[in-house]
Amino acid sequence: MKGVQMKKFFMRAHWEPASMALIGVGLAMLMQPWSLDVFGYSFAVLLAGVAGYTVAGKLH
Repeated sequence: MKGVQMKKFFMRAHWEPASMALIGVGLAMLMQPWSLDVFGYSFAVLLAGVAGYTVAGKLH
């Protein structure tokens, strides 16, 4: 039963939208004019989203 739960957890249908949302959040952080701290973390968030999208593309 545990293998079935792992297969459901690692499905592309779950991880691709989440990583695309992370990319969108990173872009919003990059373009906001209010906080330099938020701007500073934007590249890390974008990088995590792109890496997640790359990995999600390899899932079933």
